[in-house]
Amino acid sequence: MHNPPGPAGATIYWRLSNLYFWFFALLGAMLPYWSLYLEDRGFSYLQIAALMATIQLTKIIAPNVWGWLGDRSGKRVRLVRLGSVMGLVCFAGVFLEPDFYGLMLVMLAFTFFWNAILPLYEVITLQGLGRDRARYGRVRLWGSVGFIASVALIGLVLEYVSLRWLPAILMPLFLGIAVASFCVPSTQGEVRPERTRGGISAIVFQATVVAFFAMNFLLQVSHGAYYTFFSIHLESLGYDKFSVGLLWSLGVAAEIGLFLIMHRLFHRFSMRAIALAALGLTLLRWVLIAEYSDVVPVLIVAQLLHAASYGALHAVSVNYIHSYFGHQHHGQGQALYSGLTYGAGGAAGAWMSGLLVEWHGTAAAFLGSAAAIVLALVIAGVWLRSPPAMSQAAS
Repeated sequence: MHNPPGPAGATIYWRLSNLYFWFFALLGAMLPYWSLYLEDRGFSYLQIAALMATIQLTKIIAPNVWGWLGDRSGKRVRLVRLGSVMGLVCFAGVFLEPDFYGLMLVMLAFTFFWNAILPLYEVITLQGLGRDRARYGRVRLWGSVGFIASVALIGLVLEYVSLRWLPAILMPLFLGIAVASFCVPSTQGEVRPERTRGGISAIVFQATVVAFFAMNFLLQVSHGAYYTFFSIHLESLGYDKFSVGLLWSLGVAAEIGLFLIMHRLFHRFSMRAIALAALGLTLLRWVLIAEYSDVVPVLIVAQLLHAASYGALHAVSVNYIHSYFGHQHHGQGQALYSGLTYGAGGAAGAWMSGLLVEWHGTAAAFLGSAAAIVLALVIAGVWLRSPPAMSQAAS
């Protein structure tokens, strides 16, 4: 499907961007402040790590289930709507203020639906853009705008109200996702299932695809300390909640800048070269956070490197999935990417960072992140190759 020119194409652009805005606004409220909320509730560092890992654990199962349903039925928009509404309903269980195991059950329930949304929606967006995939970054950047707006605004609000109000603050964001899902036409991104030669295993077990998933698994392991303990790390050094929010926002602002020029980088450099450079900058980022977070200018540089550690590597990965898995396996490819990397890698990273924080403090967790990236660099350097038809994938 190719976007029509003129006003109709602009309408589709804004409808696609809308859900990204609300989805990442919710993520911007969860990642920096949910661990602080859990700490305020009295949970230990290991319990916080386990609960934050829950957000990633459901990414192992949920996207694969929903991606398979999307590929089989072609009704991805309807599945996104179902996930949006059910995520909102299940999250309401937080208001019962359950104990550790009860809260884990609530988080497993709402993230099972919430984590289904983005992989499905990535397919909807890429198929909706058609040959104009260079505009993906400009659609996706509205998610970054939502993240920044949410982080900054909620950080300011939490300077004046108790962290116990955080669940109530999140509810309108869940509602925004649900409303936005109904703004996308039901037929958008739908592809009627076809029988194809060869199964998905023939794609997955190519050496470069295995290297791609291993690299991204380790990348998300390295982000475990960041998503779970970065806010706690900064508060322990004396930063207030508003400053913490601004530092999170700075990283995503750098990501927006990268998304705006990413299509130019795709035309100038190979996909492999971009991935290796981004991994090297990610390694630098974790070392700077581990050793120099008390030096504000250095910490600002580290946060600007979020453009590499998330922005560049995510854009690279979207193109790898699109190039290798094609239209008929695209949903399952996105689901595998989400499950094996953000799910398994993110959960393992959160859990391991919890152990390191419990034993040696937050700085040690970020040095552990750096070690994971060293291994990712070795794997990518030896086995990763640029995907086929890169010029088409990037344009």
